[in-house]
Amino acid sequence: MKNIKLIEVPSEIGAGTRGASLGIEAIKIAALDFMSNFFIHFPSEKIQTENKLLYEPIESPYAKRIKGISAIYERVGKAVCDTMKNNFFPIVLSGDHSTAGATIAGIKMAKPKSKVGVIWIDAHADLHTPYTTPSGNVHGMSLAATINENNKDCAVHELDEETTKYWNSLKNIGKIAPKVLPEDVVLISLRDYEKEERYLIEKHGMKVVTTKEVRTKGPENVVRAVLRYLADCTDIYISFDVDSLDSSISKGTGTPVSNGLREREAEDLISKFMQNRKVCCFEITEVNPTLDKENLMAEIAFNILQRSVNILMMN
Repeated sequence: MKNIKLIEVPSEIGAGTRGASLGIEAIKIAALDFMSNFFIHFPSEKIQTENKLLYEPIESPYAKRIKGISAIYERVGKAVCDTMKNNFFPIVLSGDHSTAGATIAGIKMAKPKSKVGVIWIDAHADLHTPYTTPSGNVHGMSLAATINENNKDCAVHELDEETTKYWNSLKNIGKIAPKVLPEDVVLISLRDYEKEERYLIEKHGMKVVTTKEVRTKGPENVVRAVLRYLADCTDIYISFDVDSLDSSISKGTGTPVSNGLREREAEDLISKFMQNRKVCCFEITEVNPTLDKENLMAEIAFNILQRSVNILMMN
């Protein structure tokens, strides 16, 4: 049985809409509404945020609040690394997706020799860089930082010294870059991305599994194919952005997109992945209760979280 530790990262400075920092509390409220004492069972650590920067002027337009994100990267990386070194399985609950790069860094810092595979269940590729970003929101850059990619071939912005310095610090946290090879990334339910991101997916031959593929082949067959594809990896990290779900149910997230997964499909996918012993960390991100009615998004996230943990406990 695995020892589980929850790492709470209520940061939202990488997102474009406000409210994701409340996502973790919303998931806890969903647990209470379901009469579950889930959150009493496991040790948890809450990472200090830099959300105060939301009230300050933006210094880097092409990587908004990156100075604060850089500070959080250090904290999250250390927390995940220490958790794994103490033989706990980290389950990360984060506000926005920008800090996923720090989670992966923590895995790599704990196991520098490991070949890490990434299963990215998300409507978006998060493969922008400060050189290509249309929004400047760093939650759209976490995978690019992980694979140590600037994508200067598609650059549309000139960066100032400060932004460049902090972007390099995100890519090189833990003094390891890249953390993950692009061919060891699988993007599931990807459907909303820009030409600059497509360029990287094609350049690196990154594996994409569409919503349609999940629906026609079924979650079980998709999981089998993805794990076969990542067979060389020694450790696997799963990142679940709730906007991978269809916009009909994912109102409570900053960037909902139609043609996404159904709740049951996401739950089946994740729980089947969790049965694999190589999975070493699971993250749920981008629940934003301020955009939701009846706390629906958090309830769905909690159901997936609880089912995943039950499987870990049985393994």
